[in-house]
Amino acid sequence: MGQGRQGSGVPLPEQWGELPGAAGRQTRGKADAPGPEARRAEVPRGAARPRTIGVVAPFLSGAFWGPTLIGIHEAAQQRGFRTLALRGTPSEVQAPSLAREQVDGWIVIIEYGGLDAFVRAGVPLVTLGARPADIACPAVLPDNHGGIRNAVRHLIEHGHRRIAFVGNFDAYDVRERRDAYKDTLAEAGIPVDPDLVIPCDNNMYSGGRDAAPALLARLPACTAAVFGTDKNALGMMSELKAAGVRIPEDLAIIGFDDVVEAQSSDPPLTTVRQRFEMMGGAACDLMASMIAGEDFPPEGVRTTNALIVRSSCGCNVIQNFLDAEDAAPEEDAGGVLARQMVELLMLPRPLPPDTPPTAVWPAVTRVIEMYLAVLRGTAPAPAAELERAYRQAVDVTLDLGALLATARLLGQLPERRGMPLDAAARRRVEDFLELARLAIARVRLEAETRYVHQLGVLARTNYEVSFALLGGTEQEYRSLSWLETTTVVWSCLALWEDPAARADLVVAGAYSRDGSPVPPDGSRCRREAFPPAEMLPPSATDGTYMVMLLPIRSARRDWGILALVGPAIVAMTGDEGTVAIWGTLLGAALERDALLESLSAQHADLQKAFAIERALSETVRELGCPLIPLLPGVLLVPLIGMIDGGRAQQVLEQVAEGVSRHEALFVLLDLTGVPFVDAQVAHTLGMTSRAAAMLGARVYLVGVRPDIAQSLVGVDVGALATFSSLSAALRELAPAGQRARKARWGAR
Repeated sequence: MGQGRQGSGVPLPEQWGELPGAAGRQTRGKADAPGPEARRAEVPRGAARPRTIGVVAPFLSGAFWGPTLIGIHEAAQQRGFRTLALRGTPSEVQAPSLAREQVDGWIVIIEYGGLDAFVRAGVPLVTLGARPADIACPAVLPDNHGGIRNAVRHLIEHGHRRIAFVGNFDAYDVRERRDAYKDTLAEAGIPVDPDLVIPCDNNMYSGGRDAAPALLARLPACTAAVFGTDKNALGMMSELKAAGVRIPEDLAIIGFDDVVEAQSSDPPLTTVRQRFEMMGGAACDLMASMIAGEDFPPEGVRTTNALIVRSSCGCNVIQNFLDAEDAAPEEDAGGVLARQMVELLMLPRPLPPDTPPTAVWPAVTRVIEMYLAVLRGTAPAPAAELERAYRQAVDVTLDLGALLATARLLGQLPERRGMPLDAAARRRVEDFLELARLAIARVRLEAETRYVHQLGVLARTNYEVSFALLGGTEQEYRSLSWLETTTVVWSCLALWEDPAARADLVVAGAYSRDGSPVPPDGSRCRREAFPPAEMLPPSATDGTYMVMLLPIRSARRDWGILALVGPAIVAMTGDEGTVAIWGTLLGAALERDALLESLSAQHADLQKAFAIERALSETVRELGCPLIPLLPGVLLVPLIGMIDGGRAQQVLEQVAEGVSRHEALFVLLDLTGVPFVDAQVAHTLGMTSRAAAMLGARVYLVGVRPDIAQSLVGVDVGALATFSSLSAALRELAPAGQRARKARWGAR
């Protein structure tokens, strides 16, 4: 990651000569590559499809993914290509099938599940960040061996012999770094201790934090550690300091990557800086050569890196620089001072001999001129001009220590040159240096304020998008009007016609900020042809903006694809997942509305069932409690539907009257058609049994299911007995009824 800011006009020091051919590519991009207007003229709408490089990456933003994609996109622009990025692994996004008719070659970053589909399809393929073991294709990798070799050697030069290596060994590049660590120790004649090779669960801060107890257990015998990633190192540093470990006094630490936080950690982290933009650019150049049929290295490319020495290893780079002897001749003092001030901003790298200091910091000579004028007493220092000059310096580096060191270097000039100062001159110098430090503080605060403002804009944008997606109507979020708060200029939402097959997409909504045509809602598109090339805006067709395809998924369903075109989508203040959040929220909104639609359908079905049940209940109520003299002495009472308290009372009254009128000896209460009996109804049935017994009859329950029988437990039901069916009841009661009636008639 570079230290400069995009669009500042100040070349980034890291852009010079780190990769064979890199300088040529930069020059080509500035002098020969057509600008956006020229490219629009070259690719009119309706013309043949422009050459396109496809990228498959599990993330589209973040400290690694964002700069890598930017490097690919910028290199593609310089070659007249456009870039189309898919978020996900190859298998998740069905690559290379998705957008196949729009892509000439693919770059796959880190995650390789489903990579064999590319081999079967026979498309040009480059991997970035790892080399698959079973796939023969070029790979773009950092020089992991050289970077770790420099780090371990640096610690050995500090006198360390018990050096640990901490990292996530599931990652290809970290395994290469671990092997380089072992090789470097062996070269130095230091035995490798397996106990000092400590695994992490992941490459993030949490991986380092969780591995801290293992490293703490190896202290104080272990005096230094190299980490597979900066985030592992930074995560562990907080745990080590909490445990009372002093860094670097008790443990020297070196990371790998040079993430933004490495510069501002406490202490600042010594690390191996790799250029993610360079990796992306190298992958794009390699792919472009493959597409054009040019010669290319079949194994791929290794991008260089550099050891960035800060304080965590035990070095004080700035002080060492300031303490260095200055042997420049007197007549060239101004030129040497300008070079030294620029090199302070670039530490630990030197300024290339053929590069003038003003190519990096244009106003550096003016700062020196103002200082010398103050030193001689010929002119006061203009504070506003000094502030403008240091604003350029902040574009080169945000390192406050390096910025303040330039003022210290100016203050040392009289002593270094043997220039005696009187009291007045000394006062003028102190006033100038105070103005310089104030200017540095102001412009550094401006940079922080801009960064905080960017974060604020990002937070507000995400809030507004979240509110629109989770609180808006289906029409609002499907129309993609919520993208008005973002930088997107064109978008299309297409849902799978058949989510299981995922063959054809149906356009559900589209958005255009610049007036470019959009596909009509309901139009269909094969996955191989999505997004519709003839509908993409000119800014995507000419390669100015990247096209991003974001799968929309929820926990239960793969919904479809959201295509996005716009600036600054991946370069949003190092954000780790803004675009992914949009996709997740959109998937949640689709899932929510599908669930509501399902609940509405169920509600309608329940209403219909309730209406039928109610009609049946009314019919049953009209029937009341029918009494059927089934056999001599046997009275049948068929009951259907729910029995509430009122109906149970009706049964009690009708049974008592029927027993008297028909001189019944047995009453069969048939509950086969009753769905439920609660305790109140069961109590009433018990009262019915006792009332019938007083009249000389016995009540039986027929067709009692286990759940109804369970409801009778604990309720006083009198002499109630049960039969499983009506036929069983008749087989047993008919003879008994006849005998009882004969006995009754004989008694008369």
